Amino acid sequence: MSDPDLEAMAADELSRAMTLTWRDLSKVTPWGDTFEGISPGGRDVEVERNYLWATEAGGDILCEIAVYGGQIRYDQGARARSVISRKG
Repeated sequence: MSDPDLEAMAADELSRAMTLTWRDLSKVTPWGDTFEGISPGGRDVEVERNYLWATEAGGDILCEIAVYGGQIRYDQGARARSVISRKG
């Protein structure tokens, strides 16, 4: 069952994450972080952002976002992902 509040936040965070360039990200990939935030509906959530090599080092970069209501609710969270192409 999807949660529209978490889905909206995951989509928004993904759009922000995708503003970084391949050139900048390639210097730190693989990389990820987790931080606390407030969902559009006003809930306390954790946001996880990961940048991983999509297939091989030096190629496209996979950006994955997870938004969830704390560690115990990780599996019920929303996810979004997209690829940042090396070719731009």
